[in-house]
Amino acid sequence: MISQQTPALVSAVLKEYGAATRDAIAAYCAPGSARRYLDDLAADYPKRGGKMMRPSLCLATARAFGAEFGDALCTSVAIEIMHNAMLIHDDIEDGSTERRGKPTLHMRHGIPLAINAGDSLTLMSLQPLIDNRSTIGPRLAARVLEETMTMARATAEGQALELGWRKDNALDLDASDYLTMVLNKTCWLGTIYPTRIGAMIGTRDGIDLEPFVRFGFFLGAAFQIQDDLLNLVADERYGKELGGDLWEGKRTLMLIRLLQTAEPDVRRRLAAILERAREQRTLRDVQWIRKMMERYHCIEYARGVAHGLAGAAQHEYSSLFSGLPESRDKRFIEGLVTWVFERI
Repeated sequence: MISQQTPALVSAVLKEYGAATRDAIAAYCAPGSARRYLDDLAADYPKRGGKMMRPSLCLATARAFGAEFGDALCTSVAIEIMHNAMLIHDDIEDGSTERRGKPTLHMRHGIPLAINAGDSLTLMSLQPLIDNRSTIGPRLAARVLEETMTMARATAEGQALELGWRKDNALDLDASDYLTMVLNKTCWLGTIYPTRIGAMIGTRDGIDLEPFVRFGFFLGAAFQIQDDLLNLVADERYGKELGGDLWEGKRTLMLIRLLQTAEPDVRRRLAAILERAREQRTLRDVQWIRKMMERYHCIEYARGVAHGLAGAAQHEYSSLFSGLPESRDKRFIEGLVTWVFERI
């Protein structure tokens, strides 16, 4: 059972570890000769903040398993830089207009410059992984790089699935398809990789990493479903385009459930809307899809799945972390399971 103090603890650790990561990122994003068209753009998303879950999870896991804070800092920096690079490209691929409460980078500067800034951040993320050699040694730094390549491939495959489904207007998907996509697109970078790397650094590569896939999948999938739900029901604090997933035709768990359970005439109309490009959809289309999700209890269904996944994450947490000494970092990791549902 998570204590009532956990939400405050989670917020405090996210703030503390997030600030340390952002400070370290600033050194890697220092402006050079191409400031106007590259450096300022590459530094934009990292400066906007974000919840900093990914680097904080890496740092906390490393410390829970016995590492010093500095042992995992370079890796946490790399994780956050990678994440921001992917956000720039994701926003272009999705046609998103808002990120962290401001216009997306391509809306501000155009697609070509935004793509180039995202490419620059992707390459920039390699430098802190190289710098790991001086903090955790060359052998362990090489293992971190190997794990990074595994994560990168999985993430690209997950993004390809999501984009491909929209391109082909895939209609015959089910929850297992969605969870496979989320495992790759969201969970590997968001939760699996940070915990695996943290444990690897904390134990000096002396632990079986496979169980962290289960924990990271359950936690990350619950996080993603909640994020999809917030896209439908959150207020302006959400920081992204409300209803954007409907405009984009993303195959969220709610949309897949609607396709599965709707009556034939509703399904035909939905398929016709999804066949059109984003710019050809209307507000009436989006509002109608949202109404149908309510009618067929798709939102309630997704909430139930997310809470079930969180329960599974709690079980895996107990298996992985129960034998470790009690610590603030250990309580933070446990607290993330409920924070997933409390965040905006």
